[in-house]
Amino acid sequence: MFGPHLILEAYGCPADLLGDMSAVSIMLDAYPDKLDMTKIMPPYVFRYQGTVPDDWGVSGVVLIAESHISIHTFPDKGFITLDIFSCRDFDVDAAIEYFCSVFKPERYDKELIMRGREFPRSAARAGHIVEHERLRLASGV
Repeated sequence: MFGPHLILEAYGCPADLLGDMSAVSIMLDAYPDKLDMTKIMPPYVFRYQGTVPDDWGVSGVVLIAESHISIHTFPDKGFITLDIFSCRDFDVDAAIEYFCSVFKPERYDKELIMRGREFPRSAARAGHIVEHERLRLASGV
């Protein structure tokens, strides 16, 4: 496997927190260290205003050596999403606990998927996968 992808959807968060660009930026700046990950750029955070008035919000991302962490908020709806994708395991419960301590949701839904089920971890493994696929195609299977 390549790694875990935590998808969190949280409801009932205080609107003032969800609309606070500084809160999102501070969280994204601190999150990699909390998860023992390597931040490779400062967080990029911006305010979004779409065509639907109550769909405005704050979005942010921080790239990490292991992949990325992103947040999208919808203050008027009390809703926020979080994605953490990493090429190595991380403490999912600690990630959720930190998130909840900052944004104080009334409830949340989480999904954890393992990405890259056939991701080759080495050049030798990649060669094996390619050779197997070539043989499969040549045999018409």
